[in-house]
Amino acid sequence: MRVLSKVCRTGLSAVLLIATLGVLPAVAAEDASPAQASNSDVKSLDELLQLIKTAKVRESKEHRQRERAFKADKNQQAQLLQQAQVQKAEQEARSAELESTFADNERELEALQAQMQNRLGTLKELFGHITAAAGDTVTRLDRSLVSAQYPGRSAQLNELIEKMSSHSRLPSLEEIENLAYEMSREMVESGRVSRFNQAVISADGEQVERQVIRIGLFNLISNGHYLSYNPDNGVLAELARQPRGLAKGAAALQLAESGFTPLSIDPSGPVGGGLLRALADRPGLAEKWQQGGLVGYVITGIGAVALVLALWRAFVLRGVFAGVRRQLQEADTYRLDNPLGRVLSVADAHAGLDPESMELKLHEAILKERPAIELALNLLKIIAMIAPLMGLLGTVTGMIVVFQQITIFGAGDPKLMAGGISQALVTTVLGLLVAIPTLLLHTWVNGYARRILHVLEEQSAGIVALKAEARLPSQDEPSEKNRQV
Repeated sequence: MRVLSKVCRTGLSAVLLIATLGVLPAVAAEDASPAQASNSDVKSLDELLQLIKTAKVRESKEHRQRERAFKADKNQQAQLLQQAQVQKAEQEARSAELESTFADNERELEALQAQMQNRLGTLKELFGHITAAAGDTVTRLDRSLVSAQYPGRSAQLNELIEKMSSHSRLPSLEEIENLAYEMSREMVESGRVSRFNQAVISADGEQVERQVIRIGLFNLISNGHYLSYNPDNGVLAELARQPRGLAKGAAALQLAESGFTPLSIDPSGPVGGGLLRALADRPGLAEKWQQGGLVGYVITGIGAVALVLALWRAFVLRGVFAGVRRQLQEADTYRLDNPLGRVLSVADAHAGLDPESMELKLHEAILKERPAIELALNLLKIIAMIAPLMGLLGTVTGMIVVFQQITIFGAGDPKLMAGGISQALVTTVLGLLVAIPTLLLHTWVNGYARRILHVLEEQSAGIVALKAEARLPSQDEPSEKNRQV
C-alpha cells in the first residue's frame, strides 16, 4: 500500500509538472520580448523553478500597482462625494431661504392688492369699463380702413389692456386721453373722404406708390380702381376683377377736386369689399354663355339659324304680300311676279270651263303657290320645339357631372359642384331664350303666309262664284217649260 501510495504521489507530481510546463511558457511569452520568447524552452527542473519564481514576482508587482490605482480612485470618488454633499446642503439651505422669501412676497403682494382694491372703491368698475372699451376699440381699429392711412394706432392700447388685465398698474391720465382720442378720431374719419399716398399692389402683382382715396369706412380707390385692405399686414391691393359699371364713378372721383361726385360704395363690410367682391365675381353674359358648354353652343347656333330664317322669310313674305295688294288694285292686268297674278292668269286661260272644273284648276294653282309661301315655316316650328329639349339635355348632363363630383369629392365643397350646376341651369335658360322668340317669330311670319293664302283662296272662290252665277238663267227670260206652254 505504501508503494502504491508513493507511486500515486509520484504520478500526480508528474502531471502537475507537465501542466506547469505547458502554462508557464505561455505566460512568460506574453511579457517577454520576441528574443526571449524564442529561448524560453525549459530544459531542467532548476530552470522551471526559476521561471515560476520570476512569474510569481511579476504578478505580485502588477497586483500591487492595481491596488494602488484602485485606492487612489476610491479616495478621489470619496472627495467628489463629499463635495457634492456639501453643495447639496448649500442648495437645500438656499432653496429653503428662497421659499421663505417667496412666501413673504406672496403675502406682501396679497396685502398690497387688497389695499389697492380697498383704495380703488368705485373706481374699480370705471377701470373695468376702460379695459372693455379699449378692447372694443382695438378690435374696431384693427378692422378699420382708417388704419390703412394711420397704421399702428392700436399698439399703445394693446399695452394698456395688457397691463390692466395683469393688475400690474392702473392706467395713467395720458393713456386714458389717448384712448378717448383714438375713439374720437375713428368717428371723425368715418365721415371724411381723404387722400394719402400708399404702396398698392396692382392687378398684375406689381407694387407701386399711388395716391389712394379713402371714402369713410367703406372703400379705398386708386387710379379709378377699387382696392382691398388686408388688416393683418396692412397691404392694399387692387381687386382682381373690378365690378362692372362702377369704374366710371371711381375714375370721376379720382379726378374730382371739389363738389359732389356720384359713386357706388360698399356698406357691407369695413375691409372694403364684401359686396364689391360679389359683384366683381358675378359672371357676365359671355361667361354665363360659356358655362353652358357644348350643349349651350348648339342651342345658340340653332337660335341664330332660327332668327336669320325668320327675318329672311318675313322680308320675302312682306314683299309677296305687297305684290298681292298691288294686284288687287290692278284687276284688269295680270302680273306674273306675284301669286295672285299667276292664279288669275290660270283663271283667264281656262275661262271656258264650267265652274267645277274652274274650281279644280284654281285649287291646283293655289297648291302650286303654297310651298313657296310656307317655305321654312315648319322648320321654325321644329326649332321652337327642339330648343327646350336641348336645354333639358344640358340640364341632365350638368346634373350627371354634379353627381359624379359628389361621388368623387363628396358634398362638402359647393365650389366643386358649381360647374355642373351652372351648365344645368344655363342650358335650360338658353333653351327657353331660343324657343320663346322662335315661337313668336314663327307666329309673325306665319301670319303673312296665312294672309296671302287667304287672299288667293278668296279670289279663287270669287272667280268660281262668278262663273257659276253666269251659268244660271236670267229671271227676265222665260224658262223652256213656260215657252212650251
